[in-house]
Amino acid sequence: MDNSLMSKIDQLQEYIDKSIDIVFFGGAGVSTESGIPDFRSATGIFTNNLSAETIISHDYFFYKPEAFYKFYKEKMMYLNAEPNACHKKLSDLEKAGKHITIITQNIDGLHQKAGSKHIIELHGSIYRNYCTKCNQAYDAKYVKKAQGVPRCSKCGGLIKPDVVLYGEPLAEETINQAIQAMENADLLIVGGTSLKVYPAASFIHFFEGNKKFYINMENEQLGDDFTFIKGKIGEVFSKIKVRRN
Repeated sequence: MDNSLMSKIDQLQEYIDKSIDIVFFGGAGVSTESGIPDFRSATGIFTNNLSAETIISHDYFFYKPEAFYKFYKEKMMYLNAEPNACHKKLSDLEKAGKHITIITQNIDGLHQKAGSKHIIELHGSIYRNYCTKCNQAYDAKYVKKAQGVPRCSKCGGLIKPDVVLYGEPLAEETINQAIQAMENADLLIVGGTSLKVYPAASFIHFFEGNKKFYINMENEQLGDDFTFIKGKIGEVFSKIKVRRN
């Protein structure tokens, strides 16, 4: 890393050390170093499958569940993925006494796997699944191993992942939690997201502080008030030291 980049990371370190309430707002790029493809990069899901946004929509799920689940199992269920340096460092900082709220657009559960506790999942999780008829809960392994469309073992109903599909609204409680976390924070770190998915992208505007960092491979121009750190988010966080409060 060059000197200018390291000086920005040093500044981030200083703010982490001094901050009381931190929000980390992450997108698909947070998990690419764990082997999970993102959506809009050159090798992302949307580039290779132009109809991906249609396939993982509410209407398509109920209209063609077979095609939905073929895509969903192959492209979005990475049950063997492991947390990378970003997930682990956020967890380590929390364990050392930092109050960190993670607001994630991801559904892969890697922040939980790393040990973080304060997580707001904007778009749900692949690890929660429910029968659309009787509401019986099923884990991700049951869904992944099912031949074709997973069905409820009790009533035969269609099982739906507890994820927010295109065309579905975010839960009001989730929205309120995200907004409150932003309003209470004194440091905002945005990482691995192009902020092109709404309403999730709008939540950063509720942050009222002046300490803002954006870590990503591409600069999406979030504003001059953000300090942009170009790089892989895991590599950047691997440089952050954990200091116990």
